[in-house]
Amino acid sequence: MPRAVRERQMMDAAVQTFGQRGYRAASMDEIAELAGVSKPLVYLYLNSKDELFTACIRREAQALLAAVRAGVEPGLPADRQLWAGLRAFFTHTAENPDGWAVLYRQARTHGEPFATEVNVMREEIVAFVTGLIGAAAREAHHDPALPDRDVAGLAQALVGAAEALAGWANETPGVSAREAAATLMNFSWAGLENLMNGRPWQLPPEGA
Repeated sequence: MPRAVRERQMMDAAVQTFGQRGYRAASMDEIAELAGVSKPLVYLYLNSKDELFTACIRREAQALLAAVRAGVEPGLPADRQLWAGLRAFFTHTAENPDGWAVLYRQARTHGEPFATEVNVMREEIVAFVTGLIGAAAREAHHDPALPDRDVAGLAQALVGAAEALAGWANETPGVSAREAAATLMNFSWAGLENLMNGRPWQLPPEGA
């Protein structure tokens, strides 16, 4: 069997095991058995449990980023682009629950270097969403009406909400990816639209 195919089998088994059992509880014996290979072969290809887990994080992060980017069609109105990106995000996380568990739960709770790997992916998604929100502002006003700092903050908030909602959707029976995307779109777009049309929420006086 070609090395690339064998590695993919081992990585698939590792993602499933880490996602369902957790990083600490998962064993190389389980991963090898699920992949249909010997444990020494897993070590030969991927060196250690830490390196195997890191490789899983990178693979799942790259797959998620690719899915979100591929889901957005340039040239569409800003709201349709954001909708397409959210739908692609929730579709991917729903179809790959073990991969999402590795990224959202396991990697973040076991310290370095795993958390850094996830943060790299997250910042790429935030940058992508920042671009979509900036494009929406330009579309509404023909020039950027929102300060860069506000756009960056909105993107961080939107990505954080998407992450939390994906975790909830994957654990709640009957919640489809489309429903999850629509929930976040309804929550976020009304506020974004008001901002871009010059109708922000009015801050109360200091101390109020």
